[in-house]
Amino acid sequence: MALDFLAGCAGGVAGVLVGHPFDTVKVRLQVQNVEKPQYRGTLHCFQTIIKQESVLGLYKGMSSPLMGLTFINALVFGVQGNTLRALGQDSPLNQFLAGAAAGTIQCVICCPMELAKTRLQLQGPRTYKGPLDCLVQIYRQEGLRGINRGMVSTLLRETPSFGVYFLTYDVMTRAMGCEPDDRLLVPKLLLAGGTSGITSWLSTYPMDVVKSRLQADGVHGVTRYHGIADCIRQSYQAEGWRVFTRGLGSTLLRAFPVNAATFTAVTVVLSYTRGEEAQLDSEAAPDTSATPAEPALAHPSRL
Repeated sequence: MALDFLAGCAGGVAGVLVGHPFDTVKVRLQVQNVEKPQYRGTLHCFQTIIKQESVLGLYKGMSSPLMGLTFINALVFGVQGNTLRALGQDSPLNQFLAGAAAGTIQCVICCPMELAKTRLQLQGPRTYKGPLDCLVQIYRQEGLRGINRGMVSTLLRETPSFGVYFLTYDVMTRAMGCEPDDRLLVPKLLLAGGTSGITSWLSTYPMDVVKSRLQADGVHGVTRYHGIADCIRQSYQAEGWRVFTRGLGSTLLRAFPVNAATFTAVTVVLSYTRGEEAQLDSEAAPDTSATPAEPALAHPSRL
């Protein structure tokens, strides 16, 4: 359990450092005014932010996910690993169920964290000093309900997507035959992790658009939506079905490197720590005529 959390922390840090600029672009594209769009697309959004705000503009609000995602990843990989062990059999269905359980539980932290991140990414004049100050101000103005704005849409996004996430990674690493002594192990892990990120986002992306809009609603003083159904209805009426793919390009660009870095960091940390444990156990054990077997690759869903 402790190793699951440690590996998850390492994966969280790696993922945030690689992917936050893409997330900033995604949020800006998702919530911009359709009648007076500021950005023409992903590349234009990147260029505009860098030109107007410097490269640091791409990292606005990073302190929130850096603090939150480190713990969230620890929670996700810890819950997923222990749920899979509790289910007993390592089957595709159980991979999905363990991932879905992890996705559901982490929403308690993920939702307020993403609310703060979204508000920080969209602020013009310096309204908030940081994520904690942002949440404090929201709580003073809107109470506990304000802190959990977008919770239901977050649950509808995270629960199935994390099931897809872990299932895809497990299927791919098994299919590619990832083993500790494989020269191509790291490239294979990067490919499996990146692909898992893409498939998980594709599975629930429209709900992410709704979540972002609900969390950004009222930032500039005007409240437009009265819930998930109303947000979907108004968004569709105003912009058609394409609104639910807005920002998808930058999201998928971000998903591959972020999740490649995350899963590789997690698997490498687990492999190293499990290998050290196995070596210590072997040295402490009495001599036998049997040759100890090589430890299996410390796959996050096989521990």
